[in-house]
Amino acid sequence: MGKRKEHELDIYEQGKSKSPKLCGTNYPVSISFIVVNEFCERFSYYGMKAVLTLYFINYLRWDKDLSTAVYHAFSSLCYFTPVLGALIADSWLGKFKTIIYLSVVYVLGHIVKSVGAIPSVGDSSLHIALSMLGLILIAFGTGGIKPCVAAFGGDQFDEEQTNERRKFFSIFYMSINAGSVLSTVITPILRGDVKCFGGDCYALAFGVPAILMIVALVVFISGSGLYKKSPPAGNVLSDVCKCVGLAIKNRWKSSKFDPKRKHWLDWAEEKYPKRLIHEIKMVLRVLMLYIPLPMFWALFDQQGSRWTLQATRMNMAFGSTFILKPDQMQMLNALLILLFVPIFDVVVYPLIGLCRINLTPLKKMSVGMILAALAFGAATLVEFNVMKTVVEPAPPEQCLLQVYNLAESDIKLNISGSDLFTQPIKSYEDPSSYQHLQLGGHSNNISLQVVQNDHVSTCVQTFTEQKAYSLILHSNGFGVVCQLISDNIIKSEKMEAHLRFINTGSEAVNVTVGDVEFYVPGDYGISQNNNVLRNEYTKVRCSSGQNVSFISLGLLDFGASYTVILTTDTGNIVPKKMVDVNANNIHITWQVPQYVLITAGEVMFSITGLEFSYSQAPANMKSVLQAGWLLTVAFGNVIVLIVAEGAGLNQWMEFLLFACLLVAVCIIFSFMAYFYTYVDPKELDRLFQDKSDDGDDDSLKKNQKDHLERTNDSTYLQPTINTPM
Repeated sequence: MGKRKEHELDIYEQGKSKSPKLCGTNYPVSISFIVVNEFCERFSYYGMKAVLTLYFINYLRWDKDLSTAVYHAFSSLCYFTPVLGALIADSWLGKFKTIIYLSVVYVLGHIVKSVGAIPSVGDSSLHIALSMLGLILIAFGTGGIKPCVAAFGGDQFDEEQTNERRKFFSIFYMSINAGSVLSTVITPILRGDVKCFGGDCYALAFGVPAILMIVALVVFISGSGLYKKSPPAGNVLSDVCKCVGLAIKNRWKSSKFDPKRKHWLDWAEEKYPKRLIHEIKMVLRVLMLYIPLPMFWALFDQQGSRWTLQATRMNMAFGSTFILKPDQMQMLNALLILLFVPIFDVVVYPLIGLCRINLTPLKKMSVGMILAALAFGAATLVEFNVMKTVVEPAPPEQCLLQVYNLAESDIKLNISGSDLFTQPIKSYEDPSSYQHLQLGGHSNNISLQVVQNDHVSTCVQTFTEQKAYSLILHSNGFGVVCQLISDNIIKSEKMEAHLRFINTGSEAVNVTVGDVEFYVPGDYGISQNNNVLRNEYTKVRCSSGQNVSFISLGLLDFGASYTVILTTDTGNIVPKKMVDVNANNIHITWQVPQYVLITAGEVMFSITGLEFSYSQAPANMKSVLQAGWLLTVAFGNVIVLIVAEGAGLNQWMEFLLFACLLVAVCIIFSFMAYFYTYVDPKELDRLFQDKSDDGDDDSLKKNQKDHLERTNDSTYLQPTINTPM
């Protein structure tokens, strides 16, 4: 061992002997810095991620599929990078320095992301570039420190402090969930309720998590003199990869059958100890069971993307005062996980045991998959009903058309080459639902014949395929005038209402709705279509010349589009509100069942899966399983990325597809689990001790001893914390 390693070990041993304790307890003071650091870091991560999908849609102006794809690409990268962080910590810098350096990268990512959300900083291409650079840096930061922080906290305890270490991990887990819950409540408020640069304040919503990450870094550094800092001791993952590579290489080169080598890994025995090879065999059996698992995470991680987008088209009001934000619903998972963990441990599992049902860990994981599939079944039903309030765009070679009759009597409309609007259109009646008008040929100029009181008027209008239109019909004393205007049928993702005015009077009118100004020209002039906040508008100011009056528009609800006809009666302005696109009439509470099911599935799948994995692997192989587990999350997000960009399905069909895929994967997993034989890794000590007694040579025992000393780092001896994904 070199002088540098000896010096680091001396420092570590000194730290072990002088580590101060918290007042009146046997806990080292250093863990308080680690717990606060984790709370702030989780706040920064989940707070930023909570508003990310809406940021892509409302700020960067991306469509839903691209926003979903980038969201899951980022999530995937966050779970690929922990492997890199573990390699850096164990092979080069050690856990302490790795946390410090990658936290600096983390902070830089948050700052770059926040700057990219400032509208005055460059154009849209620069905003996109800064946003992507910020997300990449954040992914490397959060992923890199993920495998280090919990294990570093475990390092602060002496070997005999098993109870204290176990309680620390419980506190550590609570800090994770506390950071998650608070951030998913607070950052959506910073985004939506605080206005800056003329709109939602995404710069603040990203800036506060950046500040929390700076606090996390400062707090962690502040405890530097109190930490036990074990030096890097080599990475077992690297040894495993080299051993597997050598076995494959030797087996490929050899054309002879060797009866002594019953397993392909036995071809690495010339260089690696038999115990290591046997341990790798045990781990590979567990990793084989990991192959179907990404599909669970493909469903689970859509809470922050597809489920949030679903919430934007739902009614978020609770009474007349409190309005939930769509990105705040994600807090429900973190709240429920804190509630469900003790309920399952104290109530559910004991009751199942009383029924004499042998619910093995792999069976629990299968049930967790089924619950997640049921969650997406519930999401499918919700989405199917949500879609009833949405006006679907017209397919190619068609457009959407509705008609407003603002004349004084009923009108009959004949459209050349079409049988639409066969019934008379009544005066000032709410328009019927949009009709699909067939277009075709090289010209989309269509002749319209309007009949009023036996008087026939003809007009020609130009339509564009896949757009939506309103045809305004009104009299001018000589016949009926046609006026074609383009409509906005896309529901506001900001939980606002679309509003426009048509003024039948002769004088222009200025209308003030909340903070939004509308200018409505006279003689059937039409205002711009603007968004207004969801509210009850009972006193709307209208000014025409020197005259000022007030009108009531009633409730302008979530996601609806309204056209208000302004008429004049004895000098007073009279409004008639018409609905072009229905409001979001499915309440957000209908999402609760899918959150309950997905969280129950997480408890049975994720927590049980980690416990099973670690019970089936040798102590010094736990890092390999941790890497494999995190990679299942990464690949799960890749699946969503592929489906979001490539499937092209309606959203309810996509939810149903994911549910069916998970059921199919669950069947495959159950089949694999049926043939799995549970093992006790502690048997390794007895097995190889017996082999040593029977005459294993000294060199083999030395190789095994050196390998165990190299890989038995405390990183792999700590229980992994099941953080909210």
